[in-house]
Amino acid sequence: MDHITVDLAVMHGKPTARGTRTSVQNVREILASGMSFDEVLEDYPYLEHEDLLAALRSPDLRKSCFA
Repeated sequence: MDHITVDLAVMHGKPTARGTRTSVQNVREILASGMSFDEVLEDYPYLEHEDLLAALRSPDLRKSCFA
C-alpha cells in the first residue's frame, strides 16, 4: 500500500498520509518534537505505524510534482 500520496486538490499538493490531510511535513515535525510513535498514533488514530515510517522515508515529493 502506498502510504504517501500527492494530490494537487489536497493540501495544495503537499505530500500527505494516504486518505488524510495530515502532511508528511507535519508528521516529521511532530516526531522531531520528541513524541514517540505510540504517542503520535494515540493522538492521530487514523494514522498507522507504516504511515509514520513512510513519512520519515519519503523524499520531498512536492518538488517533483512542480518540476
